[in-house]
Amino acid sequence: MNEKLCTCKSKKKYSDCCEKYHLGKSNCENAQDLMRSRFSAYALTLVDYIIKTSHPENICFQKDLKTLKKDIKSFCEETLFENLEILDFTQEKKQAFVTFIATLKANGKDISFTEISHFEKIAGKWLYKGGQLFEGSRKDL
Repeated sequence: MNEKLCTCKSKKKYSDCCEKYHLGKSNCENAQDLMRSRFSAYALTLVDYIIKTSHPENICFQKDLKTLKKDIKSFCEETLFENLEILDFTQEKKQAFVTFIATLKANGKDISFTEISHFEKIAGKWLYKGGQLFEGSRKDL
């Protein structure tokens, strides 16, 4: 059992938080949980989980799968995932939006961003469809 704090920054133990999603033991009940589990998956370099939880219409699928996996793995390994702050969360039956600030560093440089993420529920599972990115921390969105 993993007693470390979850990398999604929920302040919960990983074993009580995102681990069940990463291991495929449970589906995320809402888009905010999926958002947190994906942030955690990036921090833990769980490339297959990131791909599995991406909507088939997501722009990332314009690449071939081998290139996509390599790009995600490189990004994960070169990035320090320092913090996740959820600013807003709205959910309807089949779609949801999560606005968040991701505090990240790569090669000692701040590459933090704010995103309004769009999620869609397909066959009972929430998937990341895409998002609108803003450079830096933007609490005014």
